[in-house]
Amino acid sequence: MSEQAYVPTHSNVQHSPRAAGDDRPPLPTTGGEREILTAFLDWHRATFELKCRGLAAAQLSQRAVPPSGLSLHGLVRHLAGVERWWFRQHFASEDLPMLHYSDDEPNVDFDRLDGDVEAAFALWRAERNRARIIVAEAPSLDTTCRSLVTGREISLRFILVDLIAEYARHNGHADLLRERIDGATGL
Repeated sequence: MSEQAYVPTHSNVQHSPRAAGDDRPPLPTTGGEREILTAFLDWHRATFELKCRGLAAAQLSQRAVPPSGLSLHGLVRHLAGVERWWFRQHFASEDLPMLHYSDDEPNVDFDRLDGDVEAAFALWRAERNRARIIVAEAPSLDTTCRSLVTGREISLRFILVDLIAEYARHNGHADLLRERIDGATGL
C-alpha cells in the first residue's frame, strides 16, 4: 500500500485559497501515532512561519486588530516560550530560565516588543528544533514528566496534542493579523 498524504483541495468543498509561497509538506493520512502527531505539529509550526513571511519588522510588531494587543512579533515570542516550557523545562527537565515571562509581568511576551524581530524568530526556531530532537529521542509517547505547576504526571502524547491546539489557536490569530496588515489570506 502506498503512503498517502493529505493535501487540501478545492474540488468538492469551498476552502480558502492557498497562501502565496505555501511550501508546507503535505500531511500524512496514514502512519504511526508519533508520525501523525509530529507531522501535524510541524505543519502548524510551518503555517505560523508562512503567515509571518515577507513582512517587515514594523509590520510583524504591529498590533493590527484593536483592541487586542496581539502582534505576530508577540506571538513568535510567546510560541518560543511555549516550546521551551513544555519540551525543555517540563519534558526534558532542563534547568532553564523562562522566556519572555515573569510572575510580575506574565504577558511580557505580548506586551513588550523590544528587541530584534529576527532574533525573536531565530530563538523560536532554535526552541522548535530542540523540541524536535527531544521528541525524536523519547522512547515512547507514553513517556511522562511531572507538571512544574500541578505536579501531575503528563505524557509526551498530551504535550504534543496540547502544542497542536496551541499553534492552531494562534494560527487563527495570525490569520486575522496578517489580513489586517497587508490583506494576505489563504490556508
